Amino acid sequence: MSYFDSTYIIKCYLAEPGSSAVLALAEQHAERVCALHGRLEFWSGVKRHVREGQLTALQAADVWRQFTKDESEGLWLFLPLTADLVARACQRLASIADHVPCRAADALHLTCAVEIGLREIYSNDRHLLAAAPHFGLRGVNVIVGP
Repeated sequence: MSYFDSTYIIKCYLAEPGSSAVLALAEQHAERVCALHGRLEFWSGVKRHVREGQLTALQAADVWRQFTKDESEGLWLFLPLTADLVARACQRLASIADHVPCRAADALHLTCAVEIGLREIYSNDRHLLAAAPHFGLRGVNVIVGP
């Protein structure tokens, strides 16, 4: 099982820098999971591409349709967010050093990964990767480049 945050999920659907490396990684892992809010982050990321003129609304609808189909076929598993999980994410966030950049969504991703027993998380988000060791995880970015 591997944990992809939304920055990696979106690379499986849109031609972005690093997409080929992320797709190759996804093909190596039969089970790919993410916290439930990552689904919304994916949707928002596609919408950003429309707003920035990189996709048309029709193309975005096609991406969302394919994603929904893939999800229903089990290509992506989204982990539930509960009040207890949020409380544990708050505790973990409070316990890390003040200089460590860790946003709320990152803390949820990292806590979900820890709680299902994973040791690493895949992302190219620099803040999430910087915070990962403070949650007991190895942050992995397979994208080579600037």
